[in-house]
Amino acid sequence: MRILFISHYFPPEVNAPASRTHEHCREWVRMGHDVTVITGVPNHPRGVLFEDYENRLFQEETVDGIRVIRTWMFLSPNEGFGGRISNYVLFALAAVLACFRAERPDVVIATSPQFFAGFAGMVVSRLRGAPFVLEVRDLWPESIVQLGQMKPGPLLRTLEWLETVLYRSAAGIVVNTRTFIDHIAARGVARDRIDLVYNGIDPDLFRPLPRDDELLREHGLEGKYLVSYIGTLGLAHGVSTLIEAAERLVDEPDLHFLIIGDGAARAGLEADIASRGLENVSLLGLRPRSEIPRWIASIDLQVVLLRDLEIFTSVIPSKIFEFCAQERPVIVSAPKGEIRTLVEEAAAGVGLDPEQPEALARAILALRKDADGTAEMARRGRVWVEAGFVRNDLARRMLCFVERFAGVDS
Repeated sequence: MRILFISHYFPPEVNAPASRTHEHCREWVRMGHDVTVITGVPNHPRGVLFEDYENRLFQEETVDGIRVIRTWMFLSPNEGFGGRISNYVLFALAAVLACFRAERPDVVIATSPQFFAGFAGMVVSRLRGAPFVLEVRDLWPESIVQLGQMKPGPLLRTLEWLETVLYRSAAGIVVNTRTFIDHIAARGVARDRIDLVYNGIDPDLFRPLPRDDELLREHGLEGKYLVSYIGTLGLAHGVSTLIEAAERLVDEPDLHFLIIGDGAARAGLEADIASRGLENVSLLGLRPRSEIPRWIASIDLQVVLLRDLEIFTSVIPSKIFEFCAQERPVIVSAPKGEIRTLVEEAAAGVGLDPEQPEALARAILALRKDADGTAEMARRGRVWVEAGFVRNDLARRMLCFVERFAGVDS
């Protein structure tokens, strides 16, 4: 089967959409399928072109057997509404042009979290005469409204109408959380056209590893009990809660807080750390994905953070699976919803209400004190992830669903 996949993000970018797309497509290539990905030149989240790439109209490379067609991008940091929208829309237009560089596909797949890539997939499917499958990883534009980036009005109503058009245009829709199914079905899509494929882990990359003392010494962190947030520093995540918890725990000399990532909120977080004079917090910025397993293995306690907004009851941060796969204890500070339910039912982590720094500080102290309990919790987390969230299995599940609409045999 010839698969044409349109994704705004792709490695060497290191966010969740890039990793999911790469790992699914890599598995489909292993299964004998011909996979082409149309994506932009790598620049997320700073809007700065990655080394060894040029921002020209088209360029190609092969990644793990995947043909990757990269398009010109309007380079813009992942902040500010106008620049981001321009980045999204112009990529969608470039992706439509790029589709003629690929052979006629048997199926076109496009993935959010921004739905302009979805519209590119819809248009490409019609131009190339192939069925269209949409992957929904975020409820857009609802999420940007709750984040305060758009107010009710004619523009929002237009975007909501376009959202419904996009859903109804797809032969099939793949979602990564259960609650998205109800949202999409309410817009007139039959439930048998929607399939749930959770995020997961690459078992070759994320597995229990020994603590990397050399890495810790390199950053002056040896001998510390490390509490970490790893991921996007965006408007959705409320990382300031971790900084406030760190301030409450400045008198615990062995405790150190580590923030690894980049995004729209980074400058504000750095200013916040400096203004509070916190020497027990380090912000390392973006690290290569290949280095992340070494960091996870070397950190004593991982924290997953989301802001206290209704939209985040339906979100499952993919990093939770990576932490659990490496047998690390996890605190999930998020609204009560799907992620809290999954983790608490598996007894794989501690759930807390979001944006509560005092409660977070208490939980950190309690888990540090209970070494045997946190080790058992971490073991349960690994078993839970390995039983149901291995990326290769999930990729095969998604492919079976896609084949229903492509009309070809595997």
